[in-house]
Order: sequence, then C-alpha cells, then structure tokens
Amino acid sequence: MAVEEVPDLAAIKRRQQATWSAGDYHKIGTQILIVSELLIEALDVRSPERLLDVATGSGNAALAAARRGCTVVGLDYVPALLGRARRRADAEGLEVEFIEGDAEGLPFPDASFDVVSSVFGAMFAPDQGQTARELARVCRPGGRIGLVAHTPEGFIGQLFKTNAKHVPPPAGLRSPVLWGTEDRLRELFGDTLAGATFERRFYTFRYRSPAAYLDYWRRWYGPTIKAFEAVGDAGRAALEADLLDLIARFNRADDGTMVVPSEYLEAVLIRR
Repeated sequence: MAVEEVPDLAAIKRRQQATWSAGDYHKIGTQILIVSELLIEALDVRSPERLLDVATGSGNAALAAARRGCTVVGLDYVPALLGRARRRADAEGLEVEFIEGDAEGLPFPDASFDVVSSVFGAMFAPDQGQTARELARVCRPGGRIGLVAHTPEGFIGQLFKTNAKHVPPPAGLRSPVLWGTEDRLRELFGDTLAGATFERRFYTFRYRSPAAYLDYWRRWYGPTIKAFEAVGDAGRAALEADLLDLIARFNRADDGTMVVPSEYLEAVLIRR
C-alpha cells in the first residue's frame, strides 16, 4: 500500500514567499482594482467596522474598505508590497495599518474584527485548513468573511494548470484554486458558518497582444517568473507556446489584441 507523501509546508511557504517577492505584484494588482471594490461592496461594510485584509498585497481591498470609513488592518508577508500599500494610503490620505504577518498564524485575539477579507491571497497559503481556521477565529460571531479566488475552470486556474505541466507542484499539496469552489469553502469553514453566498464573476484582462501580456507577466508576476526560471532555456519555448495556446482558447478579441475574461468566485461567509 502506497504511503501518501506529506508535504513540507514550512519549506513550501518559504518558496512561496520568495515567489511573491519576485517581480512586483503591485503591477498586477492595480489592474484588478475592481475585484476588491466589488467584494467590499458585497460585504456591505459599515463605518466604522473593523476590517482585516489578509494577504493584502499592495492594499487593494484594504484601501477600498478605508475609503468607506472602516478601521482597517492589512496583513501580508512580503515587506515590499506593504511598502507599496503604505505609499498608496498616504497618497489618498487614508489611515490604514499595514503589518507583516502570515495568514496561517494571524497575530490577533479571537473575534478581533467585524469583517475579514482576502482577495486572491489566502487561497495560496499551503495549509488550507489552518488558514481557514485563522480567518474564522479572528472574525467575531455574526461578522463576515469575504473571499475571492480563481476558479479551476477560469483563465488563471487554467494558467496554473498549464504551469504545473512544466513545473509540477510539491507532492501532496492541495491546489489553491480549490478555494474557488463552493464545495471546498464549505468543507474548510464547516461548522463556523451561519450562512454563505457565492457568486461567480469575471475580470477581463486587456492587453495590446497576447505576447505583450506574456512579456508583462514574465516581468512582474512572481509565479510566472518562477515558472520560466524553473524550466530554464531548454523548456522556455514549450512553456511559452502552451501559455499562448491557453490565451488563444480564452481570447475573445479578433483584432490581434488580448481580451480574456477570467472567472473567479466571490464568497461572503457569515460567521456563526
């Protein structure tokens, strides 16, 4: 009988941190501002509720909540992105506390926040069960947890699948895009839920051409950077060809540009 391989979650987390520190995710995050704005609206935040944005990156959801009068803390484990977030808050005259921290071990007491959010962030933590427990723990009873994650079938979900063909993920690790399914979220949060709503939405990537998209993401998006580094010169052409084929499958433009809708799941969970 085969023994299931247990992943080294601490080592995986260190590699993930290096991945998200590569490039500059801020250059990607500012292109998807609308996703965070829609989530904060779906959460129906009230001033001055306390909101924690987990894996905040350069602060999209945290800043959206602060614009609506909330008392906001944004947490991430990439210091450079937190620096970006602080500069953005200063530029808008918003008061947000940005701190370095880990989604699997949130440095707050139980029931510290009225609202907890995470946009394409908590989904990447290697220990999914522990991450869900932490998000629920720091949210007060009756509070809301708002999550955004790529669906397995959507463009970015398929991008990760394409990358995995060339650079296999660690054995035993659950795919992050499972957070983009209702079944997995109900499994993760289980008895902590008093209610939940789920909505599939689309964000559309728009670039001058598929090649321009690929060049941009190879420069700024950590997972794409690391995938090309891993395959090296020998595998670069094959990975690039598969990614361009993927874009062609989703691209609805017929003028040489790139207009690619990417599906994601927006979840609002009510804490029991």
